[in-house]
Amino acid sequence: MAETIEPVSLRVETEERYLNYAMSVIMSRALPDVRDGLKPVQRRILWTMQEMGLLPNRPFRKS
Repeated sequence: MAETIEPVSLRVETEERYLNYAMSVIMSRALPDVRDGLKPVQRRILWTMQEMGLLPNRPFRKS
C-alpha cells in the first residue's frame, strides 16, 4: 500500500486546472441558454420577480 508521490510542475498543473475551472464557469454561468437567451442569473431574477408578484400589469410596489 505504499503510494508514490509524483513530482509535477506547479505551472503546468495551475494552467490546466485554471483552464478547466474557467471553461466550467463560462459554460454554466456566462453563456446564455439557447432555449430562451437568458443567463442563469437573469432567469433567477425573473423567477423571483414572478414569485413576488412584480408583474408588468400591476402597479408599482415599494418594499
